[in-house]
Amino acid sequence: MAPTIEGDPRHHIEKMQARLNETIDHLRSDIDKVSEPQLRAMFETAAEVLTGLKKAFSDYEKKAENAWRK
Repeated sequence: MAPTIEGDPRHHIEKMQARLNETIDHLRSDIDKVSEPQLRAMFETAAEVLTGLKKAFSDYEKKAENAWRK
């Protein structure tokens, strides 16, 4: 039986990276829509954290870190 796309880790990585990108873009676009400095900082911080998470998915996909190598 051939593996399905659902069983392919790359499929899931791509989906998660796309969702993270959407959320990062949304957070950054909302920074200019709010006036409260603390909320603006929270949005920027959240975008940066999600960017790091997106990089972790990319590192996993590329096996760029020792932890992701077999």
